[in-house]
Amino acid sequence: MLRAIPSTLMRGGTSKGLYFHAKDLPHPASARDAALLAAMGSPDPRQIDGVGGAHPLTSKVALISPSKRADADVDYLFLQVVVEKAEVSDSQNCGNILAGVGPWAIENGLVPVAGDTTPVRIHMLNTNSIAVAHVPTPRGAVEYEGDARIDGVPGTAAAIPIDFLDVAGSSCGQLFPTNSSIDRIKELEVTCIDNGMPVVVMRAADLGKRGDESPQDLEADTALKSRIERIRLAVGPRMNLGDVTKKTVPKICLVSPPRHGGTIHTRTFIPHRVHEAIGVLGAVSVATACVTPGSLAAQVAGLTPRSGPQRLEIEHPTGFFTVEMEVALEGDIVRVKRSALLRTARKLMQGQVFVPASVWSET
Repeated sequence: MLRAIPSTLMRGGTSKGLYFHAKDLPHPASARDAALLAAMGSPDPRQIDGVGGAHPLTSKVALISPSKRADADVDYLFLQVVVEKAEVSDSQNCGNILAGVGPWAIENGLVPVAGDTTPVRIHMLNTNSIAVAHVPTPRGAVEYEGDARIDGVPGTAAAIPIDFLDVAGSSCGQLFPTNSSIDRIKELEVTCIDNGMPVVVMRAADLGKRGDESPQDLEADTALKSRIERIRLAVGPRMNLGDVTKKTVPKICLVSPPRHGGTIHTRTFIPHRVHEAIGVLGAVSVATACVTPGSLAAQVAGLTPRSGPQRLEIEHPTGFFTVEMEVALEGDIVRVKRSALLRTARKLMQGQVFVPASVWSET
């Protein structure tokens, strides 16, 4: 027998995943995770017996429900379904999958349409922080088609601007969890930062790389991957993340001078595969490092940090990621007043995903 679970397959930003109403999945978390592993087809490098896309960027899940907070419309829990392991992680946010949460919430009756644009206040459960997605709803319905273009996604779609409210330190406790804009880990200088996503920024040159290698070439360099993982494991406790052996954070971002007129050039390990672009909140954290006095990112970008609103173009393997920020500098201390960006989303399929009844358990 097979068990049917109502679900929607959506592209959110440069990721793709299944969106569920939280009430439609079993409890507790162990039973929920078993159902999600079966739905995606993990563990299997091809995910051939499920709907996953055999890559971390296409093996993601959003659980959505009415919010328990008075200052939010919906609660959103992001889950990363590991491709080659029987593992589901809630250790991070996903700002790309976030882009589909507002449209899903409106279409599933959790948020009423409020005019040509409907703001949806989203409580991100992974980090206990708030984002506001501004969803286009002309003629009383979600509009997916439009002329906004984001690098890493072919074609155009309707723009969904997203404001992040008070995400600094949401995973690690503070913006710079080591209390320093520069640390020395395993004989290398790094910047550890968390403005919505824990990231370790490293110079590509310090690892013997130009910084513009393809994701495939970097993934094929086993010595590089081993060295990066040793650094990641060493820095995890210092970032207040504990033992990160089985966690998907922190991400590791190799930076180098811009090639295409942007602010800084990046390659991001997420943490064991290399992103074909850069994650939404990862880009926000890197952009924040760029405007921080003394940080490794500011040095590589050649910036003189300043207060006020500014736009930063983060270069990645398939283009640019634009982050709008407003910061206040108080000496060498950065206070983030606003982080915002533009994403798009598209509904791909809606109906039911089927899992073996043997994996469904309510106990």
